[in-house]
Amino acid sequence: MKILLTGGNGMLGRTLRHQWQDFDVVSTDLPDADITNAAGIDKIISGIKPDAVVHCAAMTAVDKCESEQETAYRLNAFGSGNVAAACYRHNVRLIAISTDYVFDGSLNRPYHEFDNANGGNTVYGQTKFAGEELIRRYMPNHVIARISWLYGAGGPSFVHAMMALADGSRPELKVVNDQIGNPTSTLAVAEGLRSILLAPEVVGTVHLTCEGEATWFDFAQEIFRLAGKSQKVIPCKTSEFPRPAPRPANSRLEKRMLKFYGLPAMPDWHEALREFMSEEF
Repeated sequence: MKILLTGGNGMLGRTLRHQWQDFDVVSTDLPDADITNAAGIDKIISGIKPDAVVHCAAMTAVDKCESEQETAYRLNAFGSGNVAAACYRHNVRLIAISTDYVFDGSLNRPYHEFDNANGGNTVYGQTKFAGEELIRRYMPNHVIARISWLYGAGGPSFVHAMMALADGSRPELKVVNDQIGNPTSTLAVAEGLRSILLAPEVVGTVHLTCEGEATWFDFAQEIFRLAGKSQKVIPCKTSEFPRPAPRPANSRLEKRMLKFYGLPAMPDWHEALREFMSEEF
């Protein structure tokens, strides 16, 4: 199977390139492939003639999206629309990566794929949701795979940030304990996407986060436990660390569509983190 990968130099893209040795992966990224150039991305897809496009390219710096809104919309919305339209013209299946930020985080339970998304309260979430809507409009044969709290080889990620901070110079670290989500490894996402690629009947929106839930405080504690570090961690509130983009209080995603399609379940986040830590640190 020939896969065209956009955003191949990003954290998820790097993992997909490494893990998908059994696929013929053609990786693209800036400056050679610019998803905001409609004619350019069309030419790339028509020339490579892939069986599927896995669209990872995006502006994912959440706070930067707040100050550079036009760039965020150009990349996350308009760029995704360009990729979807080109896939439609050349009859190529599209699998696009999205995010929990398309929800506002106000529910008191995990979000499933049939819950209404509205773009949430951040420019990042609004631009990614706009991209989802353009994909749905332009390309019927699509899968939108939502992920969250992602970490992977080389970072940047929360895991790498915590390990860097636990250098022995800080007697304690304050970590937010009133946001909850599903810590998710790029390795787990790679395997989930593989299952989707091999199941041509899968279409629509699918959640691909690890099973189980944690707060950032819980996550940090488990990172240090697995790393054998005695770093002291103190729970705190989101209000103690104000950011330009408000973080969702609830980022949990239920994997209802994986069950409906009979696809393999995502691993528990503890298991996925253990595997990652053993290889990365």
